Amino acid sequence: MIKIWLIRHGKTEGNKLGRYIGVTDEPLCQEGIKFLENMEYPAVQSIYVSPMKRCIQTAGILFPDKRLHIIDEFSECDFGEFENKNYKELEGNEHYQAFVDSNGTLPFPGGESREECKRRHIIGFHKAVKGCILEGISCAAFVIHGGTIMNIMEEYADISRSFYEWHVKNGGGYEVELDEKQWQNGRRELLVKTSVMEG
Repeated sequence: MIKIWLIRHGKTEGNKLGRYIGVTDEPLCQEGIKFLENMEYPAVQSIYVSPMKRCIQTAGILFPDKRLHIIDEFSECDFGEFENKNYKELEGNEHYQAFVDSNGTLPFPGGESREECKRRHIIGFHKAVKGCILEGISCAAFVIHGGTIMNIMEEYADISRSFYEWHVKNGGGYEVELDEKQWQNGRRELLVKTSVMEG
């Protein structure tokens, strides 16, 4: 079995303000750094991360002096017209109102659709899992984005929940396990072991 910690990056200024932070490559805020410095995740053998600053910084704090494997497909969703704005700033925007009315199912105007983003995240997840299998890793951390975690869990978790029900706060995440032989044979499922919801 391969144990994987799916960890959401620490808090940024945009997160504090409730903004859609996707392609905006902002660093962690001081509050986010201090919080992570008090977090304790178990030691891991390998770390896979999104290329965004906030994820690389988070991995460096939680797992210092460890080599990071960058997976480009783990990047957060491109929120297009909503990027770096919060609901107050988008009030009165007809595209935003249509998005809200669709329960978040419409594509982000000028950005990605949920389906495009999920497809990309799943490709990234497969790359990282393949890396773990090839290296003989039994315990790894994937330091990624909230949306990335939600897409992976919605697709593969052994507990059936919708996308939004897999939300975790900054610094939180899930411990999951997969059977590498079954995974390679096409039976792809993540056994949910533990959650660290608060962040």
